[in-house]
Amino acid sequence: MPSKQLILMVTAWDPQTLGRWEAIVRFLVAEKSQHNGHKPKGRKTAAGEAAPQQSDTLLPWRQHQSANGLRRQKRDWVIPPINVPENSRGPFPQQLVRIRSDKDKEIHIRYSITGVGADQPPMEVFSIDPVSGRMYVTRPMDREERASYHLRAHAVDMNGNKVENPIDLYIYVIDMNDNRPEFINQVYNGSVDEGSKPGTYVMTVTANDADDSTTANGMVRYRIVTQTPQSPSQNMFTINSETGDIVTVAAGLDREKVQQYIVIVQATDMEGNLNYGLSNTATAIITVTDVNDNPPEFTTSTYSGEVPENRVEVVVANLTVMDRDQPHSPNWNAIYRIISGDPSGHFTIRTDPVTNEGMVTVVKAVDYEMNRAFMLTVMVSNQAPLASGIQMSFQSTAGVTISVTDVNEAPYFPTNHKLIRLEEGVPTGTVLTTFSAVDPDRFMQQAVRYSKLSDPANWLNINATNGQITTAAVLDRESDYIKNNVYEATFLAADNGIPPASGTGTLQIYLIDINDNAPELLPKEAQICEKPNLNVINITAADADIDPNVGPFVFELPSVPSAVRKNWTITRLNGDYAQLSLRIMYLEAGVYDVPIIVTDSGNPPLYNTSVIKVKVCPCDENGDCTTIGAVAAAGLGTGAIIAILICIIILLTMVLLFVVWMKRREKERHTKQLLIDPEDDVRDNILKYDEEGGGEEDQDYDLSQLQQPETMDHVLNKTPGVRRVDERPIGAEPQYPIRPVIPHPGDIGDFINEGLRAADNDPTAPPYDSLLVFDYEGSGSTAGSVSSLNSSSSGDQD
Repeated sequence: MPSKQLILMVTAWDPQTLGRWEAIVRFLVAEKSQHNGHKPKGRKTAAGEAAPQQSDTLLPWRQHQSANGLRRQKRDWVIPPINVPENSRGPFPQQLVRIRSDKDKEIHIRYSITGVGADQPPMEVFSIDPVSGRMYVTRPMDREERASYHLRAHAVDMNGNKVENPIDLYIYVIDMNDNRPEFINQVYNGSVDEGSKPGTYVMTVTANDADDSTTANGMVRYRIVTQTPQSPSQNMFTINSETGDIVTVAAGLDREKVQQYIVIVQATDMEGNLNYGLSNTATAIITVTDVNDNPPEFTTSTYSGEVPENRVEVVVANLTVMDRDQPHSPNWNAIYRIISGDPSGHFTIRTDPVTNEGMVTVVKAVDYEMNRAFMLTVMVSNQAPLASGIQMSFQSTAGVTISVTDVNEAPYFPTNHKLIRLEEGVPTGTVLTTFSAVDPDRFMQQAVRYSKLSDPANWLNINATNGQITTAAVLDRESDYIKNNVYEATFLAADNGIPPASGTGTLQIYLIDINDNAPELLPKEAQICEKPNLNVINITAADADIDPNVGPFVFELPSVPSAVRKNWTITRLNGDYAQLSLRIMYLEAGVYDVPIIVTDSGNPPLYNTSVIKVKVCPCDENGDCTTIGAVAAAGLGTGAIIAILICIIILLTMVLLFVVWMKRREKERHTKQLLIDPEDDVRDNILKYDEEGGGEEDQDYDLSQLQQPETMDHVLNKTPGVRRVDERPIGAEPQYPIRPVIPHPGDIGDFINEGLRAADNDPTAPPYDSLLVFDYEGSGSTAGSVSSLNSSSSGDQD
């Protein structure tokens, strides 16, 4: 050192946060008698000091300088960390460092430490001698439990006053290789497609080491120990020693040969040094996944089947295939296609999901007379496309021969429904048409027979051999069996095959109308006033025929008898309506039959003479028939009307006399005495027929409840319990006639009827509209219900 001291400027910066720090370091040159070493900042070195400073003694506090011009520094020393190896064997306590203050020569100082590991959990890991300042560790350290400790050292005098500022002490636990690598999973599952190229990623295994990863103690390296099976090569996979990625290293992965590999992976720390590194193993199960590298192949090149004609949804052949890919996967599922031999689309092939077989199914009926056999060419493929570079096999195509068997088919009518047109009214036995059927079985010698299946009016006959239709009755268009001018009948054609087959055909006959129905006059009855006025009768006609055999109609009065045209006249309104009115000024009231001739417009025309009953009656000023006039119009003369009125007057007189007689007789009954003794009078009396005393529990019955009270006080003040409900109603009562006290001395039957009538008309007499209490047996009776008694015997004693 060229001078007594050396001053350095130390700069530190953080390249990420761009933080910057600066510090001044001073070096003082010691005397030759002292050992060369590091002197703490500001430490005064006296010439007379000859004792060397121990290497494990720290003077962390700023030093007092002499009066030679050096001044006390404001900064304290930054104490370098104290390193403690983990798993030390001791002996304990083991000294780590000694802390001293330069004031310990002047005063007595007491040292202490605080922080986690001293006075905070974990407690007393570190201790300090309060007098000498020597700090100790009391037990072995575990870096994996805690890697560092932050303590603070304190210096106080005997009175507890602070002598120096607290100093931070950092204690780092030095890692030792005391932990093996541990795999996250003991078993890893991965997969790789068969046929994968070398270098294809498979999976990643990971092991963690609790030791310090920045040192070799925690640096893990991987390697493959064994591979099972060793086919087709013993080194099918490799592993990245640092990342644990397993990749393929050789070609030849074939799921159909080896479906799964078991690989034992070893993880070793100390950067994989097997001599002094710690190791652990895990199992990697690698599944070879299927790809569609095997096309499906038919087990045989030809198949055959048989189908009856006219049958659908029938499986006629089963096609079997072989596929070495994984069953029940898209690489294995078969799809069948008919590529030739079925231009009309009679067949389809469905796949059995369990067996993967192809089921040739009829979806469109085949006809033996058209096709006796089919030669199908079928191709099979997978649901998933083939892998790259894989070609379809020639065995993926096969031929299917399907023969059609002939069955007895039902005859059919080529024209169904068949429509013919003819006029109604053709005579019986007329040949209408030939309604014949065709038997589709051209290769069978069969006969067809015809019969009627439905003929509602029984108008037709059919020849059983040739199907000729003739009339059995006259066809009438106006019949109820005709709907919209069409008559419909159904016929049956049956062959004599085994088993017999039959078909139906419908014949529709459109009947053309002819003028065969004369018109009918409407209405049949009418009413008109006896004097001519605006009151006329509108008439029309109804015809069962249709146009042009209906209107316009012609209405006219016959010339015989002559009184018709003398009294009546017809005025034409239009083609379908006319008016009937009186020709003379007055016609006597009554009912008149007026014949009218109605003629239609048919060719030839038909006419009909209809009679309309006209009631002629006197009318009021409004033109309506009066009551007497209506009676007169019914056909009664004036004398008959007078006789009816006299009878009505006599009947009313008799009814009035009878009422007067009844009132007089009732008055006489009120004034005469009853012939019987009042003691024998049974009206309104209670007769005691028998008395059987009640049981012990029935003795509390109050007989006064059955007596008619004289006043209403007991009703209003009655306590809850048993009471009569047939008592006289409470409140104001209307006044009614006094009931007779002296009975009539007449017949007892009249007396009873009269008393009944009086009682029915007297609302104050019981019973009222209420529930009547007829008996009371006391509460809590042990007697059972009489209705529960029965007899087990049979005969007259029941």
